[in-house]
Amino acid sequence: MAAVRARDTKPERLLRSALHRAGYRFRLHASLPGKPDLALTKYRATVFVHGCFWHMHDCPRFKQPGGENTEFWRAKLARNAERDREVTSEILAAGWRQLVVWECALVGKGRLDLATVVAGIGAWLKSGAETGEIAGDFD
Repeated sequence: MAAVRARDTKPERLLRSALHRAGYRFRLHASLPGKPDLALTKYRATVFVHGCFWHMHDCPRFKQPGGENTEFWRAKLARNAERDREVTSEILAAGWRQLVVWECALVGKGRLDLATVVAGIGAWLKSGAETGEIAGDFD
């Protein structure tokens, strides 16, 4: 588990690079609830890049762990999902917006074209919606 990174993961780096090339400017790991991966202050918007396993995304990249520690993992992942809901409430209460970009949208078999993800983020920023999410394509 020591090899699992909390910051500067491959999906985060891909997204940051693409957004910067598209002209979006942001702060990294801002001092906001949940420490969002990106904070676009111009739009009062936050972007979280969630790993499908750690945040129990309903996609093929998430598989419930089995074996001897099943109960430990079930409780740990359930708490992560609960914390995500708490952070969303706190972000919205602070007057910010929240977008979740799932790992499956950026890497793996169901990934989207990076330009499509950036366009989706741009559309969400302009829409004024409080929350949103971008996930991989598994149809």
